[in-house]
Amino acid sequence: MANTPITVAHGDGIGPEIMDATLHILKEAGARLDIETIEIGEKIYLSGNAAGIAPESWESLRRTKVFLKAPITTPQGGGYSSLNVAVRKTLGLYANIRPCVSYAPYIKTKHPVMDVVIVRENEEDTYAGIEYRQTDQVEECLKLISRPGSEKIVRYAFEYAKRFNRKKVTCFIKDNIMKRTDGLFHRIFDTIATEYPEIEADHWIVDIGAAKMADTPENFDVIVMPNLYGDVLSDVAAQIAGSVGLAGSSNIGENVAMFEAIHGSAPRRAGQNLANPSGLFLGAILMLVHINQPDVAEKAHNAWLRTIEDGVHTYDIFKEGVSKEKVGTKEFAEAVVARLGQKPETLKAVTYKANVAETDAKPIFSSPEPQKKQLVGVDVFLDWWKGSYYGVANELGALVEAVNGDGLKLQSIANRGVKVYPGGNPDTFTVDHWRCRFVSEAGEGNTVDKNQLISLLQRLNEAGLDVVKTENLYNFDGAKGYSA
Repeated sequence: MANTPITVAHGDGIGPEIMDATLHILKEAGARLDIETIEIGEKIYLSGNAAGIAPESWESLRRTKVFLKAPITTPQGGGYSSLNVAVRKTLGLYANIRPCVSYAPYIKTKHPVMDVVIVRENEEDTYAGIEYRQTDQVEECLKLISRPGSEKIVRYAFEYAKRFNRKKVTCFIKDNIMKRTDGLFHRIFDTIATEYPEIEADHWIVDIGAAKMADTPENFDVIVMPNLYGDVLSDVAAQIAGSVGLAGSSNIGENVAMFEAIHGSAPRRAGQNLANPSGLFLGAILMLVHINQPDVAEKAHNAWLRTIEDGVHTYDIFKEGVSKEKVGTKEFAEAVVARLGQKPETLKAVTYKANVAETDAKPIFSSPEPQKKQLVGVDVFLDWWKGSYYGVANELGALVEAVNGDGLKLQSIANRGVKVYPGGNPDTFTVDHWRCRFVSEAGEGNTVDKNQLISLLQRLNEAGLDVVKTENLYNFDGAKGYSA
């Protein structure tokens, strides 16, 4: 069979050591790879490249479409962007997959039968990185959830479950509070779930869902989440399984995929032959499955399991009475190589089948007819401060009421999501960031036009009120497209 081209980056800190160990095992297991090596991370950052990756490296990634990446070090101080975020967004790596498995009794865990896969949306949510300082006291971060982005990740979760014989997909969201954004994600999950009747589907509010996962992870199988929740809880899941240091992950796009350990570069451990290569190695196993080399993935993974079972452990997982031999990075890799062809006797052996990995098939998107969009008002955000955190809303209300006109009227004023005018409570704590909602004089839900909004902004300016932001209010097919 022909070799598969891949791009490899050895990274920073412990990266070169664990990459060498990983590639040694893959080579001895018979991996059919043509490796292109690129340099990323600290050296590139310090050369003046704020992205941490050179243009020619992007060319390699687009050519091979497979990236095995060791951890990197981002220099201290401002001005350096996240390389992971840059690669994920630039190459459209929309799905982050993190298997979290326990290896009891050989690695300490409170959950000896844990086998959970976290499927995390990778491109949007608060990780769009759209933030603003709007007033002296208030910063803003926009949370963006899109229909296509949600459809991609939810469908991927169900397809993953189908390919790898998983029985259940669970959605974690917070749509009791964020009814528009998380609500959209939840609705799409429910819709797509009907296309997979053979797979059980359920959902949890993320806070109680996280508590349940930490307490009884055996009740979960595949969990799909928006970006922020997925980032936090995938680390939690890896740690309660045994160690973040043992977890690998894949970042899957329509054309390119990246595979890595989830831990950092640990510069304090660099060059000491101490680091555990298991996280990167297990990321490489995901890569082998992805590029349809299941025979090599199965052989190498089972040898790793047998090594763990035989008590050959690096310092981070070594435990007196359980471990039998403490080894360094190179020695651990050699121990795995020595067990190629063997399978674990107590731990569950893995099997991988051909053509079950991600393919070049594009995600399927629904194409609903666009809904009728109706402008019905505007929220105007003001920077206004009277030196008091309490009892000043009525004073602002009088000033804003004075600009009513041209078919628009002030409906309410809120501060950090709490209505404070009219009829607010004087004990409500307020800051210098006020949302003033204007709707048609004929009543909420009636159409207004943008000329009215422009005129309103002019009147606010003439009144000496500092507008920092506006959000138009729309109905879609008659249903509100904004929060109350």
